Amino acid sequence: MSSKKEIEKRMLIKRTINEMEKQIQKLEKQKQGYIDAGKEAKQKGLTAQYNLALAGLKMTISQQRSVYEMKLNFEITSQMKDMTKMTSDFLAGMSVLSKDMMKLTKESDFKKVEKQFNEAMMGVEVQAEQMEEFLEETQSTFSSRTMTSEEEHKELEAVLNNEASMDGAVDSEIEKELEQLKKKMS
Repeated sequence: MSSKKEIEKRMLIKRTINEMEKQIQKLEKQKQGYIDAGKEAKQKGLTAQYNLALAGLKMTISQQRSVYEMKLNFEITSQMKDMTKMTSDFLAGMSVLSKDMMKLTKESDFKKVEKQFNEAMMGVEVQAEQMEEFLEETQSTFSSRTMTSEEEHKELEAVLNNEASMDGAVDSEIEKELEQLKKKMS
C-alpha cells in the first residue's frame, strides 16, 4: 500500500513541476509578445500602447520570476523530503541493527561457551581413547585370524611381488610408448 501511495506522491510532484515549467514557457512567449508589441508601438510613436506593453512586460517578468522561484522551492523541498526520508530509513535501519547487535552480545556468554567447549573436548578425548582401544583390539583379532602357515605366507608374498613387478612392467611399457609419441611429434 505505502509503495502505491509513494508512487502517487512522486507522480504528483512530477506533474506539479511540469505544470510550473509549462507556465514558465507560456510566460516566456507572453513576454516576447509584449516585447514585440512595445517595439512596434515605439516605432510607430504610440506612447500609450508602448507604456501598456511595458507594463505588461514588467508584470509578465514578475510572474515568470515568481513561478520560477516556486518551482525551485518545490524542487528543493522535494529533494529535502527525499533526503529526510532516506535519513529516517537509515536511522530505522541502524536502530534495528543496533538492537540485533545488542541481542547477539547479550546472548554471547563466553564462560558458558568455554565450559561447553571444555566438556566437548573431554568427550572427544574419551572417544579417541576408546577408538584407540578398539583399533588395538581389532588388530589383535585380525592377527589371530590370519594364516599362520609359513608356506602360505610365502605364497602370498610371491603373489604380491609378482603383481608389483607386473605394475612396474606396465609402467615401463607406458614410458616407452610416451617416448615414441614424443619422437613422432618432434
